[in-house]
Amino acid sequence: MKKILILITVLMVSKIAAVAQSNELSTATQSAKLEMSNAIDVTFNSNGSAEGDIVNLVFENVNDFANGVESTPIELKVRSNKKFHVWAKAGSNRFSYSGPESTDPKMNVNNLKIKVVSNNTGGNVPNSVNNKYANMSKSNKKLINNGTAGGENTFAVQYKADPGYEFPSGTYSVDIIYTATQQ
Repeated sequence: MKKILILITVLMVSKIAAVAQSNELSTATQSAKLEMSNAIDVTFNSNGSAEGDIVNLVFENVNDFANGVESTPIELKVRSNKKFHVWAKAGSNRFSYSGPESTDPKMNVNNLKIKVVSNNTGGNVPNSVNNKYANMSKSNKKLINNGTAGGENTFAVQYKADPGYEFPSGTYSVDIIYTATQQ
């Protein structure tokens, strides 16, 4: 009986609270617009920057000169709100030279090769660079075709230098330029 009286009391208090609420209502509406432009960038995962760390390919012995020297894989990330392509090219036809020689040895950039060793972009890698080396040049070389829109698209490249024995000691440098373009 006591429980029934408590239940009736709770129900009456609830009804009084419900009746005490106002039936009047007021609303306001506002529209929100997003004005978005096309956006794309390509960065190096090692440092999160558009300027990668220097890749040092060191020739220490005759076997290195005979077989060439490979870099470790270098991972890049593309963020794009549309499908995209990625290209790579050398900044010059020749390496710049710093060393003991008084004349500048003319090493062509085709002594540097590139290949794509992993692809998580949703796109495809052209056969010419898909896990096989292709010579670098000052002309664009397509690395990724039809990458998908997203913020975590990654791929990795690897370099191989194979200049042979014809160049003197010193440091040979060239910039590699990566370009991501939207479709």
